[in-house]
Amino acid sequence: MTVGSQVKQTLATLKGTQGTLRTYSLQCHHEEEKKVYEEALKTSNEIIKDLENRLKTLEFEESQFKGY
Repeated sequence: MTVGSQVKQTLATLKGTQGTLRTYSLQCHHEEEKKVYEEALKTSNEIIKDLENRLKTLEFEESQFKGY
């Protein structure tokens, strides 16, 4: 498995996790609990952006990673 495909797999997993966090956030009844889920979503968004930028860099620097 190439680095590019590992980064893409990690991105897909994180995005799936975000969906779960959103579901939990909508289902919870306590405001404090909801804030914890929203903070986790915010943090995961930052990580996803960083990984997407890393993937762009990989694809730019190493053409063999394009399209994986």
